[in-house]
Amino acid sequence: MARVRLGSYEFRKKGISRFDLRDPYHLAVALTWPQFLAALLTLYLSVNVVFATLFWLAPGSVASARPGSLGDAFFFSIETLATVGYGEMYPATPYGRVVAATEIVCGLAFTAILTGLTFVRFSRPRAKLVFAANPVVAMHNGKPTLMVRVGNGRAAVLTDAAAKLNVLLSQTTSEGTLFHRAQELRLERAHIPIFPLFWTLMHVLDERSPLYGYDAAQAIEADAQVFLTLEARDPTLATTVHDIRNYAAGDIRFGMRYTDAVTTAADGTPVLDLTRIGELEPDVGDRQEQGWTEREEERE
Repeated sequence: MARVRLGSYEFRKKGISRFDLRDPYHLAVALTWPQFLAALLTLYLSVNVVFATLFWLAPGSVASARPGSLGDAFFFSIETLATVGYGEMYPATPYGRVVAATEIVCGLAFTAILTGLTFVRFSRPRAKLVFAANPVVAMHNGKPTLMVRVGNGRAAVLTDAAAKLNVLLSQTTSEGTLFHRAQELRLERAHIPIFPLFWTLMHVLDERSPLYGYDAAQAIEADAQVFLTLEARDPTLATTVHDIRNYAAGDIRFGMRYTDAVTTAADGTPVLDLTRIGELEPDVGDRQEQGWTEREEERE
């Protein structure tokens, strides 16, 4: 059984293994850095212990090693695996040469695989998107609207940003069967060509919305889980970056709206304060809740 997490939402899968040794590449990339380093150290020590034991079982196979010294055999194994060879200890018998040659081949393969996996982990792009801690439901153009604000945490501008918003609802049929239904929440704007500061995603809770007529109590009763996926192109990295965020029903704030996180400097330059990206205030009126890019387009 494996546990799968999407933000704060967790579910389990039976019939699969979280650590599948038949797929070592995915396993190595999916591990966290502490897990990866711990697994690397464990594998490195295990290989050296195996070859050190082979040297230790045949006294005299390593010249200048103290008879019966597992420590000397272990450090000779480290030198051999790294293809260093200081010259103080060396294989002295045909058996020792065969074991040493085998370990050298293993060492070359170990170094090549480690280099590749480390490069993949370091080169994997990060989106650096800053999500508001809570979605809000506020009035916009006279209609209740679900809003989620996302900030660009990069110093550079992202382009071709596309977002999708979905909700997972738990419902009971007339037969008394509980089932989970995932539905897409149509966004007022699901794509922007330039993503410099922040973007407020909006879904109108009208008759076409799966959340039409919902309040906080109904959302919690239906265990509404909102999933946001966003991808954009990072021109600096020349690649597409993406991220996903999950919100539980209790995270949605009805009757609240986001405060303005963008101010204007003395020279007229817009300034985004990412520390205020999720700050809320009571929804006391209908005003435009849009990202900086959208406001600039309106001015044009």
